[in-house]
Amino acid sequence: MTIHAHALLFDNDGTLVSSLDSVERCWTRWAREYGITAEEFGRVELHGRTAVEIVADLLPARLVPEAVARVEQLEVEDVPNGGVRLLPGTRAFLDSLPADRWAVVTSATRRLAEARLGAVGITPKALVSADDVTRGKPDPEPYLLAARQLGVDPAHCVVFEDAPAGLRAGRAAGMTTVALATTHRAEELDADLVVRDLSALVTDGGVEIAVRG
Repeated sequence: MTIHAHALLFDNDGTLVSSLDSVERCWTRWAREYGITAEEFGRVELHGRTAVEIVADLLPARLVPEAVARVEQLEVEDVPNGGVRLLPGTRAFLDSLPADRWAVVTSATRRLAEARLGAVGITPKALVSADDVTRGKPDPEPYLLAARQLGVDPAHCVVFEDAPAGLRAGRAAGMTTVALATTHRAEELDADLVVRDLSALVTDGGVEIAVRG
């Protein structure tokens, strides 16, 4: 299968990098600080959602701004402690792309996203974070904003995601979707193409994508 595109839009956590261990450490500590039980915390979906949405599910509205700032602080401080690592294929795949034809679209705050990307040497020219939108994934707003930043019609963009919420956002934006089975089983991912990770893909030195081999 070959996918022709004008721009490639990448989720970050679970797509380009893994920060799952850091997320577990930091959010577990945060939950203890705010008196949230393991049962309460276990009922909330974490992956692919903004911190504001997660915190709002767990705490009264008056506490949300302070609590969001606290978890962001914990996660940023955890980055140097093995808080992030590149996923297979990320470096080679990004290095093969024209710098002005791809963007990172993340549910993390800009401060946290830049800390994690910087720690592994990824410097996208375009970055859409939770701070840049009013509605996070699965709403299409983040991906539509990235397309506008790159000056590309959404119909000519390809979204790379590991989370169902992000894939729904990409489809709602009218974009082709590629799912990476890094955090969910392949059968849980509804996309135009499902692969294990970016190491399964190759490009032509532009933004035409094919499955390796």
